[in-house]
This record gives sequence, C-alpha cells and structure tokens, in this order.
Amino acid sequence: MIAIAESGSTKCEWVILSGHGQMVTSFKTQGFNPDFHDTNFVAKTLGDCQELSEVKKEVNQVYFYGASCSSPSLNKIISDGLAMVYTNADISVDHDLLAAAYSLYEGEPLITCILGTGSNSCYFDGEKVTERVPALGFVVGDEAGGGFYGKRLISEYFYKMLPGEIQDDFTKTYHLTWGEARTKIYGNIHANVYLASFMPFVAKHKDHPYMNAIIREGIARFIKVHVGCYSEFKNCKVGFVGSISFVLKDIIADELEKQGFEAGKIIKSPIQELVNYHRNYLNILSAEGNKVADNQGTEA
Repeated sequence: MIAIAESGSTKCEWVILSGHGQMVTSFKTQGFNPDFHDTNFVAKTLGDCQELSEVKKEVNQVYFYGASCSSPSLNKIISDGLAMVYTNADISVDHDLLAAAYSLYEGEPLITCILGTGSNSCYFDGEKVTERVPALGFVVGDEAGGGFYGKRLISEYFYKMLPGEIQDDFTKTYHLTWGEARTKIYGNIHANVYLASFMPFVAKHKDHPYMNAIIREGIARFIKVHVGCYSEFKNCKVGFVGSISFVLKDIIADELEKQGFEAGKIIKSPIQELVNYHRNYLNILSAEGNKVADNQGTEA
C-alpha cells in the first residue's frame, strides 16, 4: 500500500492507495510542522488515528509533503515520527510547495502559490521547483495567509478601528478580551494556527469595503513579493492552492490581472490532484496497478 499526505500547520490530509491504485481510505489528522512539532508528537498523533490503525502495517511507501519540510534536519523530525508508525515503509518527506506544484501542474510550467495558514510560492517547470524568496513565517511574513489576516483583524479590533457593525459582530462572535488573546498569541507555540482561526470571520465580511480593502492589500503584497519575483515568467499562469486561496479566488484573479499576471487553477485542497500526479507522472504503481488506475480514470 502507498500513503500520500499533504500537510499544513493546521491539518493534514491522507490518502491510502492499494498497489493497484485503488483508494483504500482517506482521512484527516492534525497538521505537522517541524517548526512547532517534534517526532514524538507526530508518532503519538498518528498512533491514535483509528482510520490508520488497520492499514499502517501494510503500507510500504509513504510520500509526505509538509509545511516547513525544507531541509534535511527539519524533514528528519517528520520522517522519524512517521517511521515509528509506518514500521514497514520507505518514507519520503518533502516540502508542501512541491505538493502544490504537483497538484496544479497541467503539462506546462507555472508559478505555484499556497495561501493557507501561511503562504509561499515557487516556479515549477515540470521537473524542478525554484524558490526566489523565503517564507518568513507568520511573525515577519506569510502575506495573505490566515495568520496574516488574523493578526490584522485582532489588531484592528482592539485598536477599535473596525467599522461599527464589524466591531459589534466580532464582540458577539468571540467575546474576546485582550488578556485572553495575548495569552493565546504570546504564550502559544501554535499562535499561527490560533490567528488563522479568525479567517472565517474575515471571509464572512469580505464584501464589506473596509474588510475588502484589507484583503486586497494582503493579496497585492503577496503577489508583489511572492509572484513578482518571477517576473520573467509572466507568460506562465499563476496557480493557487489552499483554503484561503479558494475563498478569495475572485479577488486573487483580479489582483493578478492588475499586476500583469494570469490566474491559473485555484483549488482548495491539493490532495486528489496530488494523488493523480503520482499516478500519472511519478510511476509509483506497478504496471498492473497503472492499468487499473488508467481504467478507473477512463470509466470516470
């Protein structure tokens, strides 16, 4: 069996395939980010996962793509945890940017972007990922990510700068004091996830002129920094992956056009397209398995 996982800081989506390419099961777990989670946390979380318990010993290959999995030392934190659960498997750990690039690829080079809890981008030529600027994390960077907007919303609320109707709705929705917020932000290693948890409220009011301006400011900044750095590839489409991308897709397409770029696919979750990329381009299945997968695709 083959396990394929795509993980952000908030959640991780899993698909387990048989050797013939048939889906055995799919499920979600807590996300794993080596900047915040250690090996034992990975092993404990997956060890408690009921959906995985019946198949984990039969898995012989794991492909894990995760946020911040960008160096051998960080990847080892995740791979060691996975090895404690998938005891009979060869394990591959790589960056979630690569998963995003795979999921958006349609046979032509493209600029790939992630907008989820955090944000990032790369250029993918079909074989190799190129990054021009680093992802600086939620304190300094993560432009247009959930943590970025959550931070902006919190500050606008406690500075009493939100329009009255939005200010009142926030109060009724969260009943949040600055003391509570301060503890959850400054005393919490998962502060990025906490801040991103306010994104549904931002999305709820995205058509209000005040909130729309804040959203557009973040998107425009992201495009300038993380897409504009690939200005020589303006003939390429720009694809987006992630929950924030999907919610704000109309604004993203509009802001891309303003800066001279063309929007490509904008999808909420990459997992199914990621599975298809493994089937179609990485040849992870046996010859017999590929025939089965191809037949399934034809029948669909």
